[in-house]
Amino acid sequence: MTTTETRKQVALALLCAAVFLDSMDLSLMTVALPAIGDDLGLPDGTLQWLVSGYAVTYGGFLLVGGRLADLLGRRRVFLLSLTVFAAASLAGGLASEGWLLILTRVVKGLAAALTAPAALSLITTTFREGPARNRAIGFYALAGALGYSVGLIASGLLTQVNWRLVFLLPVPIVVLVLIAAPFVLTAREGDGQRAARVDMGGAATVTGGVLALVYALTVLSWPAAVLAAALLGAFVCIERRHRDPLIPLGELRSRRLVGANAAALAWACATIGWQFVAVLFLQREQGYDPLTTGLGIVPMGLAIVVAARVAGRLIPRWGEGWTAATGLLVQGAGIVLFLRAGADADYATVLLPALVIHGIGNGLSFSSLNLAAVGALPDDKQGLASGLVTSAVQIGSGVGVAVLGLVLTAAGTGVGAYHTTFLAAAAFSLIGAVVAATALRVTRGPERYGTSDAAATSTTDAGSRQS
Repeated sequence: MTTTETRKQVALALLCAAVFLDSMDLSLMTVALPAIGDDLGLPDGTLQWLVSGYAVTYGGFLLVGGRLADLLGRRRVFLLSLTVFAAASLAGGLASEGWLLILTRVVKGLAAALTAPAALSLITTTFREGPARNRAIGFYALAGALGYSVGLIASGLLTQVNWRLVFLLPVPIVVLVLIAAPFVLTAREGDGQRAARVDMGGAATVTGGVLALVYALTVLSWPAAVLAAALLGAFVCIERRHRDPLIPLGELRSRRLVGANAAALAWACATIGWQFVAVLFLQREQGYDPLTTGLGIVPMGLAIVVAARVAGRLIPRWGEGWTAATGLLVQGAGIVLFLRAGADADYATVLLPALVIHGIGNGLSFSSLNLAAVGALPDDKQGLASGLVTSAVQIGSGVGVAVLGLVLTAAGTGVGAYHTTFLAAAAFSLIGAVVAATALRVTRGPERYGTSDAAATSTTDAGSRQS
C-alpha cells in the first residue's frame, strides 16, 4: 500500500470516527435521561430539551453547514466544529444546572450540523467516484449505524457509574481525531474559495421558530407560539428575497418532495418521541437499570439495520410510497404492542416482540422516505434534497419529543399515562403512512427523477444518524 493510499485510509478512519461519535451521542443521551433527571431534580418537560435542543439545532443549521464548508474550507470547518463539539461535551459533563446542560446540547447540535456535511464532502473529495468512493461511503454509513448501537450499551455501562461520563466520553476520542487529522486531511486547491452568500438569517429564523414552537408545546405558552409563528413567517420572507436561499421555495411545488419530507417528519415524531417515552417507561415503571435498558433496546437497532437492507429489494417491486406506508404501519404496530405491557411486563414475550416489530417498520420506512425525497429532485440538486429530509427528521425528533412529553405530563402518572402517550406516538406513524401512500404514488412525470450515486450516498448517511 502506497503512502498516499495509507493516508487516505487513515483519513477515512478519522471521518468515520466523527460520524460514529455523532450517532453514538444521540443514543448515549437517550438511556441516560432518567438518571440525569433524578440527580439534578429535572422534570420530564426539562429533560426533553436535552433531546429537542440538540435535534432542532442540528436540523435547522444542517443545510447551511454544507455551504459554510464550501465557503470556509471543508477541513477547517470539520476541525473547528469537532473542537466545539468536544468543548460542549466537556462543559456538559461538568454542568450542575439544567439550563446549562441544555445549552451544551444546543451547542453540540450546531457543531454536529457543521461536522456532518464537512465530513461527507471530505470523503467525496478524497476518494474518486467509483468503487473506491462507494466503499468509503459504505464504511462511513456502517460507522454511523454501529455508533447508535454501541451508544446504547455504553450509556448503560457509564450511567451505572455516573451519568456525567456519558457527556465526557466523546472528549478523548475527539482529541485523538484532532491530533491526527491535520496530518492526513489536506486542503485541496480552491477549497474554501467559493463565492457564496450563506443564508444565516434563514437558518437562524427557522431554528429559532421551531425552538419557540417546542417551548410553546412544552409549557403551553401562547406568547411563545406567537413568536414561533413570527419567526417562521420571517423565514419564508427571507427565503423569497435571498439570492442564495437555504430552501428555494419554488422546489416545494414538488408533491413528492413535500410528501416525503412531511412523512419523514411524522416518522421522526413517532419513533424518536416514542423512544424518549419508552426509556422512561422501562426505567420508571419496569424497574430497569440503565444497562438493562440499553441492552434491551439493542435488538430494535439490529432489526432496523436488517430491515433497511430488505427495503432495498422491496422498493423496486412496491415503490417507495407503499414500502414507506407499510413500514410506518408496522412501526406503529410495534408501538401499539407496548400497550400489552403492564407494571411488570415480561421482556421475552411482551417487550421484545414490540421492539423488534417497531425496528422492522422503522428500517423499511426510513430508507424508503429518504429515497423518495432525493428522487424528487434532479441530480444537480441532490445536496438540497438530502439536506431537507435530514433536517425534517431532526426537527421532527425535537417536535415529537416535545409533543409526547406534553401528552405524558397531561395524562397523569402510572402505566396508564404511558399507554396514552404510546397511542399518540402510534397516531404520528398512522399520519405518516397516509401521507406516504397518497403523496408518494408512482409517477412517470417530471416530479420523478433517478437516484444518482450522490443521492444514495446522502440517503445512507442520513440513515446512519437516527436519533
